Amino acid sequence: MLTAKNPSTGEIIAEYPTLNNTELHEHIGDAFRAADQWQACSYEERAQTMRAVAAELRKQKDHLAELMAIEMGKPIKEGGPEVEKAAGCAEYYAEHAAEHLAPQTLPSDASISYVCHPPLGTLLGILPWNAPLWLAFRYLAPALMAGNTCVMKHDPNVPACAAAIVKVFADAGAPDNIVVNLPIANETIETAIRDPRIAAVSFTGSGNAGRIVASIAGSEIKPTVLELGGSDPCIVLADADLESAADVATLSRMINAGQSCIAAKRIIVEDSVYDVFVEKLQSRMAKFTMGDPLLSDTDVGPIAREDLRQNLHRQVTETIAAGATCLLGGELSNDPGFFYPPTLLIDVTEGMCAFKEETFGPIMVVIRAADVEEAVQLANETPYGLGAAVWSTNAEVATNIANRLEAGQVAINGIVKTDSRLPSGGIKGSGYGRELGPHGIREFVNSKQIWVK
Repeated sequence: MLTAKNPSTGEIIAEYPTLNNTELHEHIGDAFRAADQWQACSYEERAQTMRAVAAELRKQKDHLAELMAIEMGKPIKEGGPEVEKAAGCAEYYAEHAAEHLAPQTLPSDASISYVCHPPLGTLLGILPWNAPLWLAFRYLAPALMAGNTCVMKHDPNVPACAAAIVKVFADAGAPDNIVVNLPIANETIETAIRDPRIAAVSFTGSGNAGRIVASIAGSEIKPTVLELGGSDPCIVLADADLESAADVATLSRMINAGQSCIAAKRIIVEDSVYDVFVEKLQSRMAKFTMGDPLLSDTDVGPIAREDLRQNLHRQVTETIAAGATCLLGGELSNDPGFFYPPTLLIDVTEGMCAFKEETFGPIMVVIRAADVEEAVQLANETPYGLGAAVWSTNAEVATNIANRLEAGQVAINGIVKTDSRLPSGGIKGSGYGRELGPHGIREFVNSKQIWVK
């Protein structure tokens, strides 16, 4: 059984039966059998389906936002925009898939030679709980528009969200079984990956789980895309617009109660502006309202699970014990639910827990850097490499730093975000492969060479 708990109260919402091995085999078979007919559709025919799905997402937006608030604690005012973003992703690929996958003519000794991009077949997407709609469509929209069918193994925290996504496709009149939900326990994932009808795997989640998925898929010689989280640095130089930098850094860190892979997790500030910037961060963080995610004025909802909250508190207490100063938060409440207060830790150094580990919650960590060179060194001193940000009014300096940062994407004087138009992904311990943009849709196609005498 999959047991869904309301993180605002800790109470069980509902229990959902999981598939046995026979049912798992049948569900994958449903998507596999739908693949030939879906692949035979033109780009415009697929686009019509995706536009209808986008419209249905918007029609059901309030319901979907409420589901996210109840199952994983996302504030309702963030849930609606997440649904809109998912709909926008479906529309983006409906509009641009044919362009991104157009045959590419290349010179050779043939009369004509070119590369085309047919789909791989049936894919398995293994998804996390922290953005149930957006992360699903980041996987589904490009894969479907490329002509693949999709099996979706969503996180056990959000079984109702997973079922609702499949219902959106049905309500939109999409062809049967181009998206199939797999309500299975995590222990059954290996069986799904090894199913010979699964052609490739997309995984978003923890580094440890990603290594397991990659090793299983690798043993089956199946392509994978891995997005494994990060400990994103945000460098603030002395010449930065400090007001804007503080606004954006705080927003980035507090979105979704800090449960975002690309949040600004380590704020690295040049020494001469360190104290004044800390004051700006503290004044902003103190204004956040924590509470019921179903209320429109709530800024910070609960952590998704109690074990995640306890681990977050361990990271905070270990960091304070190692010499960091806690200016806000840092205490567990005895009230119902899995809430953790917005917490500001300053004077954090390399050896401390919150510097070394990914903190997945409303924890802002501030680090002092003597100068630009030390800021870059501190930013890269991490096993992760997902996103990063640089704040400076000197465009040449900022661009030089951006090029030196070990990350899959860097924002200069702005927020690190995912955008359907741009590739997103990491290096090092943050994974490999790309999602979104023209690069994302090419991950799960066969770059097939055609040579004509």
